[in-house]
Amino acid sequence: MPLFRTMLMATIVFFADRISKWIVVEYIDLSARFYIEVYPPYINFMMAWNEGINFGLFGSNDDLTRYFLIAIAISIVVGLVFWVRNKEGWLVPLCVGAIIGGALGNVLDRVVYGAVADFLNMTCCGITNPFAFNIADVAIFAGALGLIIFADPKRKH
Repeated sequence: MPLFRTMLMATIVFFADRISKWIVVEYIDLSARFYIEVYPPYINFMMAWNEGINFGLFGSNDDLTRYFLIAIAISIVVGLVFWVRNKEGWLVPLCVGAIIGGALGNVLDRVVYGAVADFLNMTCCGITNPFAFNIADVAIFAGALGLIIFADPKRKH
């Protein structure tokens, strides 16, 4: 049952990420428009192609880096599937599913676009944020935070 919960969450996150990217990158054509105010100044769409890991760290537009990052992400996904398959409860499998769905969404971006499509930009309190992210990034972050909170081996969730 934990693996079912994990795969269900991964599927939901993956498709939410794919649909959001299709709408913003393809349908609205943010890659040509670059910036759209959604709820200024708090939420905006800002096109960014992330060729590296978080915030473009280790970014390079060569194929070696691209395929290396794809291989790392797939290795992590496989490791998480093996790790979660015997977990009890439902919170840890859901958190792992969020990470897996987000990772696979970003992997597909690297395969299709050559880089991860980031488009969400949030600014608050007079501080301008120069970075963008996507639904997959939110899911990965939320899943990792959930694991930190809920993955206590002594507790059942």
